[in-house]
Amino acid sequence: MRVLQSGPSTLIEDLGRPGLAAQGVSPSGAMDRSALALANRLLGNDDAAAGLEVLLGGLRLTAEGPLWIAVTGAWGDVTIDAARVEPHTATPVEPGAVLSVGEATAGIRYYLAVRGGIAVEPVLGSRSRDVLAALGPSPLAAGDLLPVGSPPVRRIPPVDGVPVDPPTRGEIELALRPGPRRDWFAADAWRALSDTSWSVSARSDRTGVRLDGVALERVRSGELPSEGMLRGAIQVSPDGAPTVLGADHPVTGGYPVIAVVTDATVDRLAQARPGQPIRFTHATGHA
Repeated sequence: MRVLQSGPSTLIEDLGRPGLAAQGVSPSGAMDRSALALANRLLGNDDAAAGLEVLLGGLRLTAEGPLWIAVTGAWGDVTIDAARVEPHTATPVEPGAVLSVGEATAGIRYYLAVRGGIAVEPVLGSRSRDVLAALGPSPLAAGDLLPVGSPPVRRIPPVDGVPVDPPTRGEIELALRPGPRRDWFAADAWRALSDTSWSVSARSDRTGVRLDGVALERVRSGELPSEGMLRGAIQVSPDGAPTVLGADHPVTGGYPVIAVVTDATVDRLAQARPGQPIRFTHATGHA
């Protein structure tokens, strides 16, 4: 595939490079792991095959050979030579055809998978771009040629599509558990997490999703020695604002972690738009 236009940000992502935190390397990978895995399954790929994470839209590609693609995640106007591409559906692309990903109308991150996966050279075992560490393949730019891997042994599943609703434009619900530094905060701060309706700040990215709302009051002052961080940790900065760490989070941090969003729900933040409301609930069982 050749890139004609890259849009605001188009990254190559797979399911990341876990297990390297001791070497200072974040797991990275797709912000919405379930959306990427679904796109790959629709094409018979392994779940971890590399695809494209397209922020907001604006991507245009041309096929240099016959391809099969699938688009998941955000919803918007996706076309092949002006013909609509159905979401969550394996779709053939003829050589010379132009695939266009228009502005997202629900969610903000599309996932575009191609049968065989994007076959750029892996870095530390992954083809993911880590924007914080500037690790992995560079963001796409016009003129880039993307290699496509050999078709997998598995056939394309014989389904017309997967009936999945578009990302919600309303309130996003996230489950949380107490964090290791909950005792650094007033009791009112812990209650405020679940009693307050938060909104997604425009100052959010793959490193973390900052939330606007009430300030979370600390009862302990002073500096906290840096400690290990993970995706979903809710760090609270000195101004009392919580930030939910994302895929490209730093491996250590010094802001206290009041709570952690469960791994089962944290990917929902990948599709959160600025100003969209967020509601926290307390996790039960292993959710």
